[in-house]
Amino acid sequence: VSRSNDPAAVLGGGLTGLFTLENAALDGVSEGRFSEIVAPPVETRSVLAAKAAPDPTYDSGWIRAIPMAETSADLECLAKAIYFEARGESIKGQAAVAEVILNRAQSPMYPRNICAVVNQGGSGGCQFSFTCDGRLDAVADRTAWYVAQKVASAYIEGAPRQLTDGATHFHTPAVRPSWSRRFEQTAHIGSHYFYRQPIRTASN
Repeated sequence: VSRSNDPAAVLGGGLTGLFTLENAALDGVSEGRFSEIVAPPVETRSVLAAKAAPDPTYDSGWIRAIPMAETSADLECLAKAIYFEARGESIKGQAAVAEVILNRAQSPMYPRNICAVVNQGGSGGCQFSFTCDGRLDAVADRTAWYVAQKVASAYIEGAPRQLTDGATHFHTPAVRPSWSRRFEQTAHIGSHYFYRQPIRTASN
């Protein structure tokens, strides 16, 4: 029987004792601690970001709805790679390039952060041509730069990578790198072909 429903109700001795203990315990809780107990859980930044970031539709409405991520080196590097490698592509094509960079950053075969991935060199030159083509990396198209920043923000905040099926490489039809004959092609979006690098095991 609940006393809140019927304050005059007769309680058994056991229940009376339990209520007495409960009241005594609550009386011993400080006001600050009691507020902590009854307050709803605070949502973390990742949870809030997930709520704020809309599901990708790869159109102008999606771009407008994406909250701009906090300024950071990773955001700048990712936006530049999108801009200089794919600004002539559709929004989906630019998002696919972002996926490649994020896939590399999470692979043990590549540097572990976005800027290091974008600026990585190698025996055959730069991994992304704009970083060593000798040209000044000047942003001339502000509209395209805005789109690149928004796409980068979406992926920095955890947008799902659902376009390229784990691709770590891409190229245009103008070239056919030797690795493209060994890697699995996972997607063709706009003027880019995307490939997934074979997983290395101890036996190979």
